[in-house]
Amino acid sequence: MTALAWEGCLNVRDLGGLPTEDGRRTTTGAVVRADNIRKLTDAGWQSLADHGVRRIVDLRWPEELANDPPRDVDIDVVHVSVLGPAYDDEYVARMDAHLRSVDDVVDHHSYAYIDWLERYREDFGRAFAAIADADGTVVVHCMGGKDRTGVVSGLLLRLAGVGYEEIGEDYAVTAVNLEPSSSKWIPAIEDEAERAKWEKLRHTPAEAMIRVVRDVESRYGDVASYLRAAGLSDEQIERLRERLVAA
Repeated sequence: MTALAWEGCLNVRDLGGLPTEDGRRTTTGAVVRADNIRKLTDAGWQSLADHGVRRIVDLRWPEELANDPPRDVDIDVVHVSVLGPAYDDEYVARMDAHLRSVDDVVDHHSYAYIDWLERYREDFGRAFAAIADADGTVVVHCMGGKDRTGVVSGLLLRLAGVGYEEIGEDYAVTAVNLEPSSSKWIPAIEDEAERAKWEKLRHTPAEAMIRVVRDVESRYGDVASYLRAAGLSDEQIERLRERLVAA
């Protein structure tokens, strides 16, 4: 895992360099996880291009896209809204209620992410397929690069054979990276309940992602079997493995 300094973003890192359980390393320059790259400055976009990026997989809702100014870039952009076709107020309210019901955010993050992966399995499948079918380096991002991007990254790393602890550690880095931003905007929220919600959600404890990966394996046997159930072919799954880890 290599932190990347792309001006305008805070949470960018290459998933290469992590050890696998069979003694190899994940490939550098294959997949980059990021927060909202539409916030990149011109210098940041140049850094992205210099890293060899050929495809951007944007996991956000259409409503989130609409709030961004358009950016004309000579890079393939694939939009896959992994949490359904549109923002769902009722579903988000249900997730917020669960958050209020637990003291430990590990319990909430693992509950929410597991629910996402089941409820929106085919949508997540389309995101993984977009990565599998790409040529060159792929950037995967959402808004903060924390939740949707975190889930996709965690399963990618496990497919590559990375151990649970390393997957958890990669996830945990996000809260540290976003601290310069979260420490400003969260305390500024005037509504007390809303501020308390985001104070909980800002944390990214390693155990949350470890639980998610273990749950997927418990339900499906392994990550590859989850991806098959999500609509990927065996050829696409093998391309993901080949992208992520050298033979």
